[in-house]
Amino acid sequence: MNGLSNVLSKITAALLAVLLLYGFPMLQNTKRQEDLSQLNAYRIVAQFVDAVRTKGYITPSMYNEFTGELGTMMEGFELEMEHRHKKYQPEYEDAADAATFLGKFSVHEEAHFGDEIMEQLFPIEPANSKLESRVYYLSAGDYFDVRLQDQSKRASSILNRFLYGEDFASSAAPLEYGGMVLNEDY
Repeated sequence: MNGLSNVLSKITAALLAVLLLYGFPMLQNTKRQEDLSQLNAYRIVAQFVDAVRTKGYITPSMYNEFTGELGTMMEGFELEMEHRHKKYQPEYEDAADAATFLGKFSVHEEAHFGDEIMEQLFPIEPANSKLESRVYYLSAGDYFDVRLQDQSKRASSILNRFLYGEDFASSAAPLEYGGMVLNEDY
């Protein structure tokens, strides 16, 4: 019996040594690679959003280049775009009489989301497929935001499940970047 427990303790010690020498460094390495991938994705999102904010429009080629760069880094992702446009409306005591202007304006914000933007960039109707009509325009002072969620299975979650029996890193935090449109370069 003493010989069996001695063999089991050596096997356990060998498994722990392999785990400490290879398992945990591998987990840290995959987490570091995923962090670098997340930073690179943030850089790509920031470049796209800054280009839109500077130019004041989105073209199909800009969008395709953006999603193509993201596609080389991520197996699957969910992309949400939002364009908010402020409208200022004068307030009147009597809307039919311009002389009753109250001296103030009310602000209304219109929100346009990814479906509307994609409909303008990639219309279903072939008659509306001219390049000039496929540009989505924004105005100076509008807000444009992009939210990106990585949907791919992460290597660190697989290693966490193997080492700890739990899934600690199941999904990355969503990337969000946006700001005010600065220019109308059209």
